[in-house]
Amino acid sequence: MTTEIIISLLAAAVQSGTPILYATLGEIFTEKSGVLNLGVEGAMILGALAGFMVAKFTGSPVIGFLAAGVVGSFATSIHGVVCLWFQGNQVVSGLALTILGAGLANYLGTAYVGLSAPGFNPLALPVLSEIPVLGKIFFQQDLLVYFSYCIPFLMWLFFAKTRYGLSLRAVGEYPAAATAAGLNVLLYRWVGILVGGFFMGLGGAYLSLAYTHLWTTNLTGGRGWIAVALVIFAFWRPGRAVFGAYLFGGVMALQLRLQASGTQLPSSLLLMLPYALTVLVLVLSSWKKGSSDEPGALGVNIEPVD
Repeated sequence: MTTEIIISLLAAAVQSGTPILYATLGEIFTEKSGVLNLGVEGAMILGALAGFMVAKFTGSPVIGFLAAGVVGSFATSIHGVVCLWFQGNQVVSGLALTILGAGLANYLGTAYVGLSAPGFNPLALPVLSEIPVLGKIFFQQDLLVYFSYCIPFLMWLFFAKTRYGLSLRAVGEYPAAATAAGLNVLLYRWVGILVGGFFMGLGGAYLSLAYTHLWTTNLTGGRGWIAVALVIFAFWRPGRAVFGAYLFGGVMALQLRLQASGTQLPSSLLLMLPYALTVLVLVLSSWKKGSSDEPGALGVNIEPVD
């Protein structure tokens, strides 16, 4: 019985960690280009609302999921305009995007609070789902979870083995040298912002289309901030982000299980657990700065070249 509980908790950790993983990978992609975007939470919640509304009106969760990515890109493009065109402060712009996204989503979504929409349900993969232990944890999930398994590897392949990925990393590491080599630094940074925003929007859509199948205010619940911290924990490496996302997903799943079991621990203490872990992760990560892949020009604005 104890084994079944542990397996169930680990499976819940994968599901709960998936939206964080999408958002973390999006932030890694953006930061690899040298742009710091603290507006992950805003892009996620706008993506969650867009995905929910499109799925509800079209009846297609797939279209809703893709629409959420597009809206996430549009949201982060505001950050791009401020930071790339007007050379604004990247930290302030990101914070403003979070506030704007949260306020706009709550306002536009008021009429849909408590309503449901078509979404993604668990789909056991043939053969793989029958693997002892691992099958129940990883292969009895929904399609969006399976899709998320592929993205970290593809992202690593892009950054490590392709010309465009290496160029994007060069832009984030040493933009002056990238410019001297003939690369369009601003164009690559725009790509980083828009592609990263697309993944952030997908992370939000997972919450409304797969995790809950409904809309409610503050649906993201601070997951965007966790994703920002996870980038540092992952040392800007997509593969390590998977472990971090599932770790935080496990803490969130454990918190919900403890509340449902009627534990005597104060609910406020349980709600604090994921964010306490975030602080702990940041402290521990700061001790190993030398081993990270942090872009050298992260957060540094680049003057447009005529």
